Amino acid sequence: MAKKRSRKNKKKKRIRFHKSFILPFIITLTAAVALGVLALAAHQWIMEPVKTKPADEVRLDYEKETQKTDRVETEGNDTGVGEGTEPVMPEEEPETVSKYQEELDNPAYMEENNIYVVEPAEPDRVTMTFAGDILFDTNYAIMGTVRGSGDISQGIMPEVIERMQAADIMMLNNEFAYSDRGTPTADKQFTFRARPGTAAYLTDLGVDLVSLANNHAYDYGPTALEDTLDTLRETGIPYVGAGRNIDEARKPVYYIVGDMKIAFVSATQIERLDTPDTKEATETTPGVFRCWNGEKLMETIREAAQNSDFVVAYIHWGTENQAELDWAQLKQAPELIAAGADLVIGDHPHCLQPIGVIQGVPVIYSLGNFWFNSKTLDTGMVEVVIDETGIVSYQFIPCLQSGCKTTLLQGAEKERVLAYMRVISEGVRIDGDGYVSW
Repeated sequence: MAKKRSRKNKKKKRIRFHKSFILPFIITLTAAVALGVLALAAHQWIMEPVKTKPADEVRLDYEKETQKTDRVETEGNDTGVGEGTEPVMPEEEPETVSKYQEELDNPAYMEENNIYVVEPAEPDRVTMTFAGDILFDTNYAIMGTVRGSGDISQGIMPEVIERMQAADIMMLNNEFAYSDRGTPTADKQFTFRARPGTAAYLTDLGVDLVSLANNHAYDYGPTALEDTLDTLRETGIPYVGAGRNIDEARKPVYYIVGDMKIAFVSATQIERLDTPDTKEATETTPGVFRCWNGEKLMETIREAAQNSDFVVAYIHWGTENQAELDWAQLKQAPELIAAGADLVIGDHPHCLQPIGVIQGVPVIYSLGNFWFNSKTLDTGMVEVVIDETGIVSYQFIPCLQSGCKTTLLQGAEKERVLAYMRVISEGVRIDGDGYVSW
């Protein structure tokens, strides 16, 4: 009996063990299944939109996120954020290229076509200053103040030279030959020739360009004229209005200043004879560019206008010692402008002549002597400022040639000359500083 009780007791214990194990197991299994279902649902909810998107849209989303990340990183670099990364440098702006860059890059073309380059003192503007006749012949009185010292500022005063040197381009009339050779023209009252070394005075004065289209450049014949061309070239002074042949004599000189190209053309009406003492250049012989018959001059100006932005015509004309304009000046001035001249500068009469305007183009018919002889004469310079639209300002600067010196006028003397220019000039206004408007 005792053994039976013992087995019975063991059986009851085994039944209690199984009940205590199964219940927790069922609860745990139920919980695991529930979690699995939830996980599967979450997976389907998250991944399904991605699966249903086209591949291109998925790639686009990725690229957007990448760009956003790159932008944040770049901004961090710009502000110094992010160690071990180099700051992103801004791209350099491309250099401004001149519209004449092709010419500027071709030195042989520039030399062949008389093209020079000047850096303007003021961006996008060009200042040009013009004066009349000069003479460096030591046999004449004008050189008396300079002959001993060799200092040109003893003849042309420093305040005048300062205005000349301030110009981007300074031009005047070189009315003589540079040479130690040649024979003076027979029966000519005045013949002018200077030692070649005096050409250095042009550099001292700030002269950039000279006209040789006058009635004295040929005074000592073709040999002296060719010496003149060589001397000016060696001194670094461009010339216009004369040459070894007609092609060179009529060829314009061009200046590229910033993004503007300016043409200078020069010719002479003097002398008015079929066989003048001052010979015109031909296809094979040296001489000056004559315009008593203006056909070649007008053709040259038209060509210059096609190849530049602004054309200056510097003309030797008029009647000596007369302020009144002669018929040949009145006839040719409008022809110059119709051909394409944007500015007309005149000389030869040895005295001042009027400032006029033709079709909006200013003409000063004569600047007179600048530094030429011992007479006391009113004279002056013209300073013209241009930009890409045309003339910005036009100023007449009164000067005086007296005692073989040229001085800049001020005060009452300045006003006296300006008042005279107002009287003889029609259709323009000249203010107290010499600025001309129309």
